[in-house]
Amino acid sequence: MLHFLWWILVGLIAGWAAGKIMKGSGYGTLGDIIIGIVGAVIGGWIMRLLGFTGQGGTIYTILIAILGAVILVWIMRKIKGS
Repeated sequence: MLHFLWWILVGLIAGWAAGKIMKGSGYGTLGDIIIGIVGAVIGGWIMRLLGFTGQGGTIYTILIAILGAVILVWIMRKIKGS
């Protein structure tokens, strides 16, 4: 159960931060959580491609999730055209 709550917390933080970094209106709490969780997966995948292992702890996890969420928001905006 705590693992699930951790995913939600990291997702919320990453989604919120990505919204601030990308200077958008945000996607609401649930949208931010989903973007943050998907962003964490994208960020982790990118870091593994670059040869980094996930041994950084809490701050590393949140930063990688934010990176992935920013990339996801950028892609979503390109697809939407806004």
